Amino acid sequence: MTAENLNNTIIIKDDVPNKVNEIKNQPGKDILIFGSPAVSQLLMQHNLIDTYWIFVNPIIFGKGVPLFTEMSNKIRLKLVKTKQFSNGEFGLNYSVNAK
Repeated sequence: MTAENLNNTIIIKDDVPNKVNEIKNQPGKDILIFGSPAVSQLLMQHNLIDTYWIFVNPIIFGKGVPLFTEMSNKIRLKLVKTKQFSNGEFGLNYSVNAK
């Protein structure tokens, strides 16, 4: 995959935590990670996530890829916003509570 013709896109292939930290320290808008438990877990382990959107679907699958695995530290969250969608799904927006 290349970033050609992708506006405002940076593809990171190695040293993910350090490169994400570099991007976070630059002026600009938010970084969005969608649907990547492996990358999310790596960034959680390095305290590089400031805000979480967790979606609860009204479907029980019984299988899936867990998002919160191999966590060595507890991450305290503060509920900021909720949103209910017409399909019954809920979006829960949390900020990291450093207290």
